[in-house]
Amino acid sequence: MTVIKLNHITKIEGHASLNLSIKNGKVEVCELQAVEGSRYFEGLLKGRRYFEASEISSRICGICSCAHTVTAIQAIENALGVDVSEQTGLLRELVTIGERIRSHATHLYFLALPDYLGYESALSMAEKYKNELSRALKIIKMGNGIVKVVGGRDLHPVSLTVGGFLKVPSEEELKEIRKELELIKEGTILTGKLFGRLEYPEFVNKTEYFSLVKREEYATLNGDMVSGSKRYKQEEYSKYLKEYHEKYSTANFVVKEGRSYMVGALARVNNSYKSLSSDARKILKSFKIEFPNYNPFVNNFAQAVEIVHFVDRALDICDLLKVKEEPVKKVRLREGHGISAVEVPRGTLWHEYKLDSKGRITYANIITPTTQNLRNLQDDIRAYLPSVMKLSKEKMILEIEKLIRSYDPCFSCSTHFLKVNFV
Repeated sequence: MTVIKLNHITKIEGHASLNLSIKNGKVEVCELQAVEGSRYFEGLLKGRRYFEASEISSRICGICSCAHTVTAIQAIENALGVDVSEQTGLLRELVTIGERIRSHATHLYFLALPDYLGYESALSMAEKYKNELSRALKIIKMGNGIVKVVGGRDLHPVSLTVGGFLKVPSEEELKEIRKELELIKEGTILTGKLFGRLEYPEFVNKTEYFSLVKREEYATLNGDMVSGSKRYKQEEYSKYLKEYHEKYSTANFVVKEGRSYMVGALARVNNSYKSLSSDARKILKSFKIEFPNYNPFVNNFAQAVEIVHFVDRALDICDLLKVKEEPVKKVRLREGHGISAVEVPRGTLWHEYKLDSKGRITYANIITPTTQNLRNLQDDIRAYLPSVMKLSKEKMILEIEKLIRSYDPCFSCSTHFLKVNFV
């Protein structure tokens, strides 16, 4: 009997452990444990005023604070029957694009790329790959710049509120954003090509790919949920998504109609690749990676393609917007029930709220992308293990870590790495 304990793994967000038991070449136990402290945000939100939902829930995650802010606001607006202006919608989309650009670039260059170039970390590859890391930092800086201008600060935005914006960016600020976007455009193309050239492990474990889809758009903030040819209404999510708890994990697991599924960049590209920008589609067609694609490692390439698309979309929004001061829409308090699903860097984020007649939250539920991916990731690890069992223990663990990192998990967000107990 051999036991391997790896108490911590870098290059993921948060902490997790993995229990593996293999006997006579057969995987008997595969348990992916999120071991972050429970967050209890749904409990913290009960009894709070409707406008506090976004302020509090954005603290769930520093990486996706804009996503939680927008999703919470939209769910509250759905509960109160608030419609917002086209300008508000575009600005919300722009701030989430900034967040996605910086998140994808951070994951791709600093967390995933060392796996494929044979380095322990981005720091150890800095001397040889200085240009690539410099490119990444410029893209990340651009994403941060968008969030700061539109959201009011780099993290946990303060400009967004139920019914509109407390402060909108000026025309001059948007022109500066546009100029900066043009400067990083070439870098995003090179990013797409870099991650298209990587040699991904040959692994297919077909599953369902679930994401927002909207006609003639690459959906981000609105749309129906789609898996294959099936469409699902957001407001009916409790009929097809079920959360459950495993005793070995502090995070919930989620299944769709009783089965695991995947959310994230790969799911979005699989479902909506025809709606990508022309430059993003060119990158997609430049490599022998066909879509729809069923290899979870290719999620890295999908993220790179998305960076190209979202820089193009941000440029379009800057051209469309003729910013003007708008009053925040007035809110009429009433009992209400609102649900919103938004596409965020790691997949679909859900917020649900019930309000009483005084606008106080009586019920809250938040489902993050990583909780939805946990079951599918666990299934993928189980399916992938037979192909790497003949490797040394060190290389086997590295391959498992590479698979986990391809999902770009956020375990801090998911809790309600990698320590490996391998027998």
